[in-house]
Amino acid sequence: MRKPRFTDSQIMAVLKRVEGGEAVPPLCLETGASTATFYKWRAKFGSMDVSMMARTKELEDENRRMKKMYTDEKLKAEVVAEALDKSGEAISAA
Repeated sequence: MRKPRFTDSQIMAVLKRVEGGEAVPPLCLETGASTATFYKWRAKFGSMDVSMMARTKELEDENRRMKKMYTDEKLKAEVVAEALDKSGEAISAA
């Protein structure tokens, strides 16, 4: 996975500066983020503080790991079911 270009504290600093009254386009030029990126940040993190933002990222990582575990277990179950079907066919043919 790609490393984020901005840290959580940098994102929060940009959001706080806009809340303080700075204009978005010049601030985006200064920080190197696009205006679209800023509005995505505001939609996702607008009402959060840094600790809530960190917790959200932890939960997203945990969710990603859980999805991977689920797909691995589902694949194992499908392999076992397929093996049982094949062994059942061999027994009934004999």
